[in-house]
Amino acid sequence: MDELKRAYETMGLPENASKEEVDKRYTTLMRQARARQRENPEGTDQADFEEVTRAYRYILDEDNRKANEAFNRQEYGKYKKMAGSAEKVDHFWRYYKFHVFGGIIALILVIVGINSYLDHRAEQERLAKLPPVDLSIMFLGEYYMSDSTGKQTEEADIEEALIKQFPEFKRFKVNFTYVPLDAKDQMDIASQQKAMVVLATERPDIYITDTAAFNWVGPQGAFMNLDSQTAITKLLKPEDSFKQKTEEDPTEHTYGVKISGSPIIGNIPMQAKDNYIASVREGSKNTEKALQFIEKFLETKQ
Repeated sequence: MDELKRAYETMGLPENASKEEVDKRYTTLMRQARARQRENPEGTDQADFEEVTRAYRYILDEDNRKANEAFNRQEYGKYKKMAGSAEKVDHFWRYYKFHVFGGIIALILVIVGINSYLDHRAEQERLAKLPPVDLSIMFLGEYYMSDSTGKQTEEADIEEALIKQFPEFKRFKVNFTYVPLDAKDQMDIASQQKAMVVLATERPDIYITDTAAFNWVGPQGAFMNLDSQTAITKLLKPEDSFKQKTEEDPTEHTYGVKISGSPIIGNIPMQAKDNYIASVREGSKNTEKALQFIEKFLETKQ
């Protein structure tokens, strides 16, 4: 006898019974079985009801199977001979799409990480082949990295321009920090905050500032007193000496030298709002080279 037909007979239903009729019949049989069990705990009603339950589940499974087959015929019938493959792909994508997306993202992150690591190693190898830095220079103020035509430049362009004019040096390292001290908007305030962080963490040999930046940094004691540097003072005109008092020394001293007007400045792809003022950082490891750097600017202004 067909198993599905036997399942319907076990439940006392015809084969064409609807799902609602099957559910209703099972509920009725369950209540009857419980009532009989209360009346006769030692009876065989429990075993009989277990058979009813198996029949009920079999009917439900068959209904679900037929419903799935109907859905698949409607959904994948258009693929004809490839219907089975299309169904498998769809099921895989439905259940594992988040795993696939996660795997793709993880793979992208791995690739990006590997590329970043390789780029970092390549940059380290490139820097290792370069000669040691003779002078590190920080441009601080309302400076713009552009040449006389307005073309945008980079720090590397400034370094290259300096090397051409200082052949006695093999390498410069330039740090460009734009800072408008007369803040007009939130972007200017953000630039000031960034400049404060840079000043606290970077220690260049030379600072080249505009007037506002010189007056901002000078009192903090970051610049070297140049009064005793005779090689510079003998070349220095009064109008080119920028003096300042510091928090520790209330007496004015020369902490900056105006190098605007030197033809060297004209060959550096930079634009300034007003002046170029060169100062040596207090405690610089390359003090002699820094002083030599400033001297050359003053010599070319003569």
